[in-house]
Amino acid sequence: MENSPAKLKGEHCINIFISYELKDKISQLAKRYDRTMADVVRALIKIGIPILESLTEAEERMLLDYIQVLRRWRKVRELKANEETLDNEGKEIKK
Repeated sequence: MENSPAKLKGEHCINIFISYELKDKISQLAKRYDRTMADVVRALIKIGIPILESLTEAEERMLLDYIQVLRRWRKVRELKANEETLDNEGKEIKK
């Protein structure tokens, strides 16, 4: 028993503040499917965590891809600007 972690009071309890609208939706779901509000909240959390993780990963990938596109665009723009200042032999054009 010494190696088992001690269970503290409230270890598995989360208190959160939610809007009345959200509470009403949870209450309606609980009544509709004959469940307790706690069961509905547990199900929402259990289902919502993988969805939130997937959304976050997708946002990260989109952001990284967007940064890469911007960097490529900047390089292309710099190359075009350099080409405009050079003539066919690679010498600077006087303006």
